[in-house]
Amino acid sequence: MIRANDPKRKSWVEIPENSDFPIQNLPFGVFKTNFFEPRVGVAIGDKILDLYSLAILGYLKNQPFELDAYLAPSLNNLMSYGKTAVRELRNHISDLLEVSNDELQSQEIHINQVFFDQKDVEMLMPVEVGDYTDFYSSRDHATNVGTMFRDPNNALLPNWLHIPVGYHGRSSSIVVSGTPVKRPKGQTKPNEDEPPVFGPSRLLDFELEMAFVTFDGKPLGSTISTDEAEDFIFGMVLFNDWSARDIQKWEYVPLGPFLAKNFASSISPWIVTLDALEPFKIPGPKQDPQVLPYLEYKGNHHYDINLEVYIQPDGGNDNKVCSSNYKYMYWNMAQQLAHHTVNGCNIRCGDMMASGTISGPDKSSYGSMLELSWRGTQPIKLDDGSERKFIQDNDTVTMKGFAEKDGVKIGFGEVRSKLLPAD
Repeated sequence: MIRANDPKRKSWVEIPENSDFPIQNLPFGVFKTNFFEPRVGVAIGDKILDLYSLAILGYLKNQPFELDAYLAPSLNNLMSYGKTAVRELRNHISDLLEVSNDELQSQEIHINQVFFDQKDVEMLMPVEVGDYTDFYSSRDHATNVGTMFRDPNNALLPNWLHIPVGYHGRSSSIVVSGTPVKRPKGQTKPNEDEPPVFGPSRLLDFELEMAFVTFDGKPLGSTISTDEAEDFIFGMVLFNDWSARDIQKWEYVPLGPFLAKNFASSISPWIVTLDALEPFKIPGPKQDPQVLPYLEYKGNHHYDINLEVYIQPDGGNDNKVCSSNYKYMYWNMAQQLAHHTVNGCNIRCGDMMASGTISGPDKSSYGSMLELSWRGTQPIKLDDGSERKFIQDNDTVTMKGFAEKDGVKIGFGEVRSKLLPAD
């Protein structure tokens, strides 16, 4: 067992009831204050442990990291040390925070120097994303979309059960939770018999996704197997893949999404390590037809992670519109990474790979407004009496996620974003 995951561990740091961030989690992020430049922190309860200050005070002296891994605007430098080093750092931090360890616990002056309240800091993009790939790996979602737009009896395209379908997206427009998103403009074709028109998207949607972040991979021309894949994955975030459905419908033939997707994607600020998620591995679905040998895998590589989506109208309350789970994925992360590199494509530290919309088998678990409102034919009612077919200007969309087992809750916090009107 990874010792930081021990469900019996207790921390001397006060952990609020039902917190996403117990001692068994310890996710990594980047924060700043009015007085300090950006630096790496670890979440514990409603606090942030400042790793740079911790190192300066001598509590990380046996770790291989240079100080610039902690005093940095992203986690990329820290991640460049690889999985073994990051795992031992997390274990060491867990040891320092464990209730029976008084090394830091007994030093009140140092405690005041290394801890910050989460409410008092600004969370930044946790990684500098070099490349971003979006997969399309939920069978329920792909079936729903295929049923809406194609033959319901042949909803999945012929390749879908054979490969983890994906496309290369735009990394520059991935933003951290709390960053407003502006309604995009582009070409749409509202009437089939008339020329396209230009203007703001009228069918703006969220897509409930998760994304994983990579360590450095292998050199160009090499491949990563499903057995090796998790050694190259640092951790996961919540991911809102904003989608302009009307722009996408007109532009996606023949090369796929472009302006409908690259205007913004939003992520949660804390990266939960794959190590912390180890206890929540579960078997995946039976894959039929049998996949090709390079996509076969041993053991459990799916994860039981509860997911929720809320819509808050301007000045109103949060309304839960979706309860899904990452376990509904057909293709898992190991298969996605193996497929991504099977042609020799190299991955780099900080690359981000999103799951695709995560939908379950019933309507309450659908991961997009396209499905929840079934192309706008079944509007969702909010508690203020208004209805939603898609996302309206000044709505705020919030996604939350957590895994829970043996009395331990490992949460992701949230990704919360307000949609602003187009210029």
